[in-house]
Amino acid sequence: MRALSYLSRYLVTAIVSIIAVAASVAAIQLGSLPGAPDSLTLTLLVGIAVTASLAAVFAFRHATMLNTLAEASQRLAGYEADSNASGDTTTDDLTRLTASLQQINARLQSATVSSDHLDRVLDTLNDSIILTDNEGIVAHINQSAAKMLGFEPVQMIGSPIQEFIAEQQRKSFKLTDENRTYESTFVTRNGNETPVSYSCSRIDTEGFTAKGFIIAARDISERKMTERRIRYLAKIDALTKIPNRMQFQHLLQRMIARAQKNHHQIALLYLDVDHFKDINDTYGHAAGDTCLESFAIRLSRILPENAINGRLAGDEFAVAIEWSGPHDALNAYLQSFSKHLLTDLGRVLIVQGHEIYMSPSIGIACYPQHGDNVIDLIRNADAALYHTKRSTDSKFEFFDAQMNAAAVERLMLKSKLRRSYEQDELLVHYQPKVDVKTGAIVGAEALVRWEMSERGLVLPSEFIPLAEETNLIVPIGEWVLNQVCADLSDWQHRIAGAGRVSVNLSLKQLAQPNFTSRIQHILKRHHVSPEALELEITETVLMRDPDHTIKILKQLDALGLRLSIDDFGTGYSSLSALQQFPIKTLKIDKSFIRDILVNKDGTTIVSAIIDLAHSMNMDVVAEGVESELQLSYLKVLNCDVVQGLLFGEPMIAKRYFDLLVTNSRGNTSYQKLFA
Repeated sequence: MRALSYLSRYLVTAIVSIIAVAASVAAIQLGSLPGAPDSLTLTLLVGIAVTASLAAVFAFRHATMLNTLAEASQRLAGYEADSNASGDTTTDDLTRLTASLQQINARLQSATVSSDHLDRVLDTLNDSIILTDNEGIVAHINQSAAKMLGFEPVQMIGSPIQEFIAEQQRKSFKLTDENRTYESTFVTRNGNETPVSYSCSRIDTEGFTAKGFIIAARDISERKMTERRIRYLAKIDALTKIPNRMQFQHLLQRMIARAQKNHHQIALLYLDVDHFKDINDTYGHAAGDTCLESFAIRLSRILPENAINGRLAGDEFAVAIEWSGPHDALNAYLQSFSKHLLTDLGRVLIVQGHEIYMSPSIGIACYPQHGDNVIDLIRNADAALYHTKRSTDSKFEFFDAQMNAAAVERLMLKSKLRRSYEQDELLVHYQPKVDVKTGAIVGAEALVRWEMSERGLVLPSEFIPLAEETNLIVPIGEWVLNQVCADLSDWQHRIAGAGRVSVNLSLKQLAQPNFTSRIQHILKRHHVSPEALELEITETVLMRDPDHTIKILKQLDALGLRLSIDDFGTGYSSLSALQQFPIKTLKIDKSFIRDILVNKDGTTIVSAIIDLAHSMNMDVVAEGVESELQLSYLKVLNCDVVQGLLFGEPMIAKRYFDLLVTNSRGNTSYQKLFA
């Protein structure tokens, strides 16, 4: 409408000018005006008319351009032009244009201030922030990112983000909007690789002109170094610096696999230092440790090729030899080698000015004739060692079937265990968990016990493997859950603050297709809140089938159950791997707690585990606390919860409830430990 107004106005002006000139010419020609119509006059009048018309056309074009510019500036300024406005259009357009330009200037200043403010905010963050476009081209980095990578921002901007990722990880590096944390490796300006933990989000906020991704990365070099240290300490005996029991078994398993493939034999020698307790009692534990270190050094020096060694416990060591020679020559070789071991290891050792003799005893079992797996080989070599210790004629013995009385007893125990379960003769005991800061009881661990009338208490380490072998572990596990929930229901009706009780889960329980619904049914049956129950899974079970396990654990977590990883440090996983599981509590294996008082490495590994667990928002429970000195160390290391014999033996439900009542009054017998 405004354009039509311009057109009509300036067309009228042009037409009126032409009509006026034409009328003047006609009047002169008709004699209406005095004077003769000369050619100069006619030319002047026509020129005036043409000039007026051209002026009208130019004025129309100027007004139209001014109107277009005014409307465009209004759109940039953020509001629509009024196409029906009336009045002096030229003045109005100039006014609108001026106002719009002022508005645009104000918005540009505001945008500049906002951009500068965002840059300052990003530069205050400790995490490295990298902004890219949709194609992964770097658009902005903060100061932390520049410092971590060693580049100036201008050197990175405009380059693909892939250029700053280690070559072997470029394919796995993702620009995605998934709500997950990833790990990758960045390459610095000087070519060094820096491991990072990063998350990525898409930028698609309304009003934000830049579209693409924002990457938040954190340098995890120290964490990776600590994890490597933990893995080393978890595999290597801290005192003797040779493989510990777990690692030795792992290496032996690999050796068996090779021997099976290549049709080789394996000899397992189980060694024990005779009367080592006398050395400790006579010269002290420091001297005893020195003797064990020297024993391990001597043993490592005389190992043949294709052999491994390890420390299985206290003064017990093992050697495994892969034999590729003639089968009938192995026994003769082992007799010769055993005599060599006895001679070399039995040499005098000077410790603290004292001459000490360490004479070992040896038990020998061979693959495949004495066992085709790690457990059977070690058990049978141990049986042979037992016979050696009882013998007065020889310092080494080969395993034979007559030594296998333990296997017969094992079969009998399997039968008796099933009968005891069916007759409801199993028990649940509770071991208190204590808050390190307050000394208050915050819960307990439920421990299944089996008491035989003719034998007494059978340790879980002895009958739980039997339950696993016979598949009794599933019904026994469900029975324990029912019993614990029944006890919890009773306590919660009688006292406030009964705490949370943890129950161990086995791999076979987790493998049940309806395990989550069975747990839910048990909780509803006993009217127990899920928050009152904690489920413990060992590190080995957790990593056996991680894809299936994480699915089940997320279902349990969604129910409100608390999940804990038990015996951490005895397996081969890392804390990084555990991030994918909904774990809230980490329990440090008692072997590490025991080593706190033995050497510096023991304290280092416990401290590292606690710090890393806290950085991942996990609570830490130390099990196997037996002395006040261990408790003092754990206080200094900021452990959260402790359990162990220092606070009493595992107890029946009634005694534990009495302890809860005493705890509620603040006068338990060990409160003085936390004063």
